[in-house]
Amino acid sequence: MLMNMSDPGIPRNLGLDIDLLRSFVLIVDCGSFTQAGSLVGRTQSAISMQIKRLEEMLGQTLLRRGRGGTIEPTPHGRLLLDRAREMLALNDTVVAAFREPPLSGTVRLGTPDDYAFAYIPAILRRFAETHPAVQVDVMCLPSDELMRELTAETLDLALVSEGHDTGELVAKRLWRGPLHWITASRYAPHRQDPLPLALADREHFQRRGRDCEWANAAIEALERAGRRYRIAYTSASQVGTHAPVMAGLAVTVSTLSWLPEGLRAARPDEGLPQLPDFGIMLVQAKRPRTPARALAQHIEESFRLQIDQTPRSYLAAE
Repeated sequence: MLMNMSDPGIPRNLGLDIDLLRSFVLIVDCGSFTQAGSLVGRTQSAISMQIKRLEEMLGQTLLRRGRGGTIEPTPHGRLLLDRAREMLALNDTVVAAFREPPLSGTVRLGTPDDYAFAYIPAILRRFAETHPAVQVDVMCLPSDELMRELTAETLDLALVSEGHDTGELVAKRLWRGPLHWITASRYAPHRQDPLPLALADREHFQRRGRDCEWANAAIEALERAGRRYRIAYTSASQVGTHAPVMAGLAVTVSTLSWLPEGLRAARPDEGLPQLPDFGIMLVQAKRPRTPARALAQHIEESFRLQIDQTPRSYLAAE
């Protein structure tokens, strides 16, 4: 039974426990009590009891089970979520200011453009909350060019596609999952024969001494399946391949980390062959500076929170 906060017998000066709010936010971010509990070192039952306490304090149900079995916030939960994030950010900023010497300086971060849209905004926002004196310069380039910048030490760290030779650089896998065929929400280019493709410019990559793994994976999958295709559009960037797909003129391949409105993942029953798994790595220069090491740790923690958050809505036709 939830408490009615209008009851005159309930004290109105109840303070919100920051640990309860942190568990609530983690459950929403992970979509799972079990995964959220593992991040804070608690069992599933312990973290469930925390949410029960929070709901009893506020007198409202905050979480419910959604489609696919994931945990989602109720309307009252969504109202609390933004405020909880603000309170946690303020709490963490104050604690960090007293426990850690303030960091300052500049970090040079590299990323392909599609990762920049998918991951970097949230990472930078959270990093700025705890390290406000650190300036982060972001360079958007294809992964092979980012590797050259890291070797030349003109970058401190970068998100790159798996499959590059990292040599003596420090590399850590952040995520691995399947590639997907991407089609238009309003059109059906995936039904055309031959299949029109919008892929990375392979000549652009070959001039730099390597191939594009995504383009190769798409072509190899189609040829194994005996599906006719034609390369209708090419671009040196992932964003450039999205434009003809949004217009219904082609399909492309991508992870589901970031899709603009108007695009969706093709369903398994729509006849396109399965694509291989793909990974994202965090690579650091040989001599990373202290602010860069702090950002690297922050990126790793952010990916651990997001690792099971593939947007499920992309899997269904709109």
